[in-house]
Amino acid sequence: MKRIGIVGGLSPESTIIYYKTIVSEYRVRHGNENYPVIIIYSVSFGLFTQLISAGRHREAAEMIVDAVKSLHRAGADFAIISANTPHMFYDYIREHSPIPVLSIIDALAEALKKDRVRVVGLLGTKFTLTHSFYKEGLRKHGIEAVVPDPSEIEIVNKIIYSELVKGVVRDESRYRVLGIVKNLLDKGAEGIALACTELPLLFANELPGVKLYDTARIHAIKALEYALS
Repeated sequence: MKRIGIVGGLSPESTIIYYKTIVSEYRVRHGNENYPVIIIYSVSFGLFTQLISAGRHREAAEMIVDAVKSLHRAGADFAIISANTPHMFYDYIREHSPIPVLSIIDALAEALKKDRVRVVGLLGTKFTLTHSFYKEGLRKHGIEAVVPDPSEIEIVNKIIYSELVKGVVRDESRYRVLGIVKNLLDKGAEGIALACTELPLLFANELPGVKLYDTARIHAIKALEYALS
C-alpha cells in the first residue's frame, strides 16, 4: 500500500475535505480502519496567494515543489495538491518532483469521459477561469470547457476568497452561484465541474438534473485508488 502525500493549506478547508474523503471512502469500500498512511504538508495559503497576485509564478511553483520534496522525505510514495489553481504549474512540478504527482485535471477528465460529458461548465477562482491551463488540460482529453461571464467570475471569486476559504458558507452565496450554474447549462454545458476545492462547501446536496463534479472528491478518491493499486 502506497503512502499518500498531500500538499495542503490551499486552503485548510479543502485539505480537510481531502483527508476525510480518503478515509471515509476507504471505510465504505473495505469496512475496516486499514486506510493508507496520509502525510500532509500544509503550506502558507497567504504566501502562495501573494506570489500569484504579484505574478511571481516561478516562486509559487517552487513553493509547491519544495512541499512535494518534503513529503517525499517524510515517506510519501506519491503526492496530490489539494487545490486546482497550483495545477497551472503541474508540468513544472511533475518534472522537478522526486515522486509521482497525480493531476486533478486528469482525474476530472477521467470522470467526465466515464459519463460521456463532452462539454463541461467550470466554476472556480478568477485565476483558474481566466488562464488557459484548465481548458487546455481538458482539451487534451477531448473535452471542451465553458466558463461564466466576466462579472460572474468576479462574483464566484469573491465568494471563494472572502467566505469559503475561511469556512464561511452563506445561503445567499449559494443561490447566486446556482444562478451562474444555470447560465453555464444554457451555454451548452452537459455537466458542472467545481474547479475550486472549496466550492463543494456550497453544495452539500446534489442538484436535481445537474451532473455535478466535485474535483476535490474525485481527486481524493483517485489518490486512494492509486495508493491501493
